[in-house]
Amino acid sequence: MSNPLYSSKSQQHASHIQYPNLSQHHQLRHATFTRHGGVSPAPYDSLNVGDAVGDSVKNVAENLMIMKRSMDVPRILSTRQTHGTEILIAGADTTETAAAAWQADAMITNRVDTGLMIKQADCQAVILFDPRKNVIANVHCGWRGNVGNILGRVVRTMTDHFHCRSGDLVAAIAPSLGPCCAEFVTHKEIFPPDFNEFRVSENHFDLWRLSSHQLVMEGVDQRNITVSEICTRCHMDRFFSYRGEGVTGRFGTFVMLK
Repeated sequence: MSNPLYSSKSQQHASHIQYPNLSQHHQLRHATFTRHGGVSPAPYDSLNVGDAVGDSVKNVAENLMIMKRSMDVPRILSTRQTHGTEILIAGADTTETAAAAWQADAMITNRVDTGLMIKQADCQAVILFDPRKNVIANVHCGWRGNVGNILGRVVRTMTDHFHCRSGDLVAAIAPSLGPCCAEFVTHKEIFPPDFNEFRVSENHFDLWRLSSHQLVMEGVDQRNITVSEICTRCHMDRFFSYRGEGVTGRFGTFVMLK
């Protein structure tokens, strides 16, 4: 595991971070955007990409255009995230409008110039990339996603549908709730017993290590997994945090094949 590379940009090219294990692949473009560089007012200040949190449609649309210009991408797909385990396989006919109507928490594609974006405010975004088959996935994984093992489902879908090999996959876990702040006082009711392996105190869990474990159990090489190790609640100056702020925006993690 290694820390991400930071990149500070102007509003035209919004500030974001990138991951070294993904950056070495020339056919890939990716970023986790910070909350800065957009047009939304408080409490959504400022690069909010959440269209169901109370911000105006106009502001969200402008923020998405800023992201598109920053990544030089013609379209960015994002779904209606429901903390489930549904997966959208995006093809040539998957438009931004069509994707937005899907209830899904993961997207997979082998199409070039098609950005996949996960919206975050404490939950994980997990990018997966197969450099041999040129297939990408972007996964929204909160604690419910961990319980449903959405990461395992996505890896199996990549292998079944695109003939990927899990050992070839490269993964990055974006800023999200860290073990310092991932408190679940009802964990005995909501978590299976084997999650106790990832309990770091009476009610706190290391969801970064849990997600890495779930990937490894599907055959992903631990050496190919980068974890940002940035807690969103501890770093609300850079990222939105639902637990820390309540009413707030959503930042975006993006990946695209060039």
